[in-house]
Amino acid sequence: MLSPNFGSYAVAPSATAQARTKRRWQRLKMGVPAGELVFDGFTAATALITLSLVVAIVVVLAISAWPALVRFRAGFLVGTEWDPVNEQFGALPFIYGTAVSSLLALLVAAPFGIGVALCLSELAPDWLSNILGFLVELLAAIPSVVYGLWGIFVLGPFLRDAVEPALARYLGFLPLFQGPRVGVSMLSAGAILAVMVVPFISAVCRDVFAAVPDNLREAAFALGATRWEMVRLAVLPYSLSGIVGAIILGLGRALGETIAVAMVIGNRSVISASLFMPSTTLASAIANEFTEATSDIYVAALIELGLVLILVSLLINVTARLMIYKLTAQRFTR
Repeated sequence: MLSPNFGSYAVAPSATAQARTKRRWQRLKMGVPAGELVFDGFTAATALITLSLVVAIVVVLAISAWPALVRFRAGFLVGTEWDPVNEQFGALPFIYGTAVSSLLALLVAAPFGIGVALCLSELAPDWLSNILGFLVELLAAIPSVVYGLWGIFVLGPFLRDAVEPALARYLGFLPLFQGPRVGVSMLSAGAILAVMVVPFISAVCRDVFAAVPDNLREAAFALGATRWEMVRLAVLPYSLSGIVGAIILGLGRALGETIAVAMVIGNRSVISASLFMPSTTLASAIANEFTEATSDIYVAALIELGLVLILVSLLINVTARLMIYKLTAQRFTR
């Protein structure tokens, strides 16, 4: 019989090593297998190591960025000037570019990825679903530099010559679709990120939809629901927390993408309302400028950009966890 406090040694940092050893021997005498204790300790150690790595990365970045943190303080986050010559650094254009390009990518990739997942899990026959699913997931294996080359030579010219003129003609009264059309722009970055994010969203959503109990589908059909009504009333509500998690996973992928975005966004540290204008992101700025940093404060400012990117990603993941917890709690309390 297991002891009521089985496993407590893994969460009792104040106990001495001698006391922990004594408790382990007591559990062994009570019939707890030694292999289970080893497994329990191993998994706890791996979890602590993972947490320690995250904390260590944040601490190292904070120490390396300390000169910039002390000199610019909160003004670094709201400053718009990035002038390495005069050693004036503000991260707001990079934060703006990261947020807009990622959100633009999600606006396209989220409905597209969910639609692909619904097609594969609810509509397509098994043989076709397996083939199409493999091809969609193959998009995630393509190196980002290949996406960047495709964006430069195919996607960018197509947007410049076909999509942007149409947007300017019909929606040119909006600030989002005004300005010159040069091919390397925020719109190009958002489009290429959308293509890169789709396989992540669709793969997770497909697994989530496959986990929906069949009796929910059968109950909907038994009540006379069409296939769309079955999806809307049975599959989507049950999968809502998983869909949110998939979208947040795609957002995290978009936030951290570097090479492909750096090749198509134009790398200009300005804030512009137009999607046709060049911009930049936190990750692309670090990749482009780190080898050119010639002063300590310049290096510290670039490292602080990395620290900001990690904190933004952490904030998004915590928010997503809270949303998923809330949605799950609502589903089980109905």
